[in-house]
Amino acid sequence: MDTSTYEGDLSRQQFRDGMSRLGAAVNVITSDGPAGKLGFTASAVCSVSDTPPTLLLCMNRSSLQNVPLKQNGVFCVNSLSGHQQHLADTFAGVGALSIPERFEKAEWTTLATGAPILRNAVVSFDCRIKEVSEVGTHSIIIASVLAVGLCSSAAHGLIYFGRRYHALSEAPAVALK
Repeated sequence: MDTSTYEGDLSRQQFRDGMSRLGAAVNVITSDGPAGKLGFTASAVCSVSDTPPTLLLCMNRSSLQNVPLKQNGVFCVNSLSGHQQHLADTFAGVGALSIPERFEKAEWTTLATGAPILRNAVVSFDCRIKEVSEVGTHSIIIASVLAVGLCSSAAHGLIYFGRRYHALSEAPAVALK
């Protein structure tokens, strides 16, 4: 057990255990540009604002893809469906595939930025990086959303909760306009 503590005697392990109970969508983050094509699995993605459309991505600073992502200046958040769990593992590094080999496991296209967009993702957010803050072990990346790709089929999402993947059993209700 990790005994390092933070304010109020909260240990690193207690914090991690608490965060494991905060379910989140599973995403494959992709990018292409001057630093080359890259991709990784992330659940730390959330909306910041709809005016202008902005989202936030957190990425471990020790990741070999951290600096190249920032150099590319663009990325896509591809939210996975329940039947795409294998891509979550692949882009998390399970199987030790190279970046080109990871991309061979699915079909891709592009939208506004040229970042790879996963065909049949539940939703894809094509983004341009606006600012980056370094906080603790992670880079907090604020990005403008330039385009959104929605899956035309009734895809069910994939979430990470309790340190495991869970396929959602039903698609969310779509609000009427």
